[in-house]
Amino acid sequence: MRRAALTAALLAAFLAGCAGGGAKPAQAPRPGFRPAAPATPRSSIVVVPEVMAPAGLSGVIGSPAAALTGRFGSPRIDLAEGDARKLQFAGSTCVLDIYLYPVAAAAEPTATHVEARLRLGGAPADPGACIGEVEGRQ
Repeated sequence: MRRAALTAALLAAFLAGCAGGGAKPAQAPRPGFRPAAPATPRSSIVVVPEVMAPAGLSGVIGSPAAALTGRFGSPRIDLAEGDARKLQFAGSTCVLDIYLYPVAAAAEPTATHVEARLRLGGAPADPGACIGEVEGRQ
């Protein structure tokens, strides 16, 4: 009898613990906390990239991908992430990375930034000279 009463008491205690729900009491937000704004559809957000000055970049800045591949041939890397795109071309001594971004809502991405580096060691290279080298291998 005593054993049955002890078992019933333990069972009641166990069930009472489960019935509590385990929910934490609501806490006030910490000072300076701002809840995240609801997500806006990607197509309505345009972050206008900083466009490099075209000096010495021989018509690369502002060109769409089709014009660049027509000029330099098939890229060795063609990477897209969201609205952005990276095309990579290589000459015999340099690597040319061209970054394309849309500069207005629903616009086709165009080249806004160019980086050039040496194939051996990766040191920065002159973008204009690298453009000439990559174009010459065509």
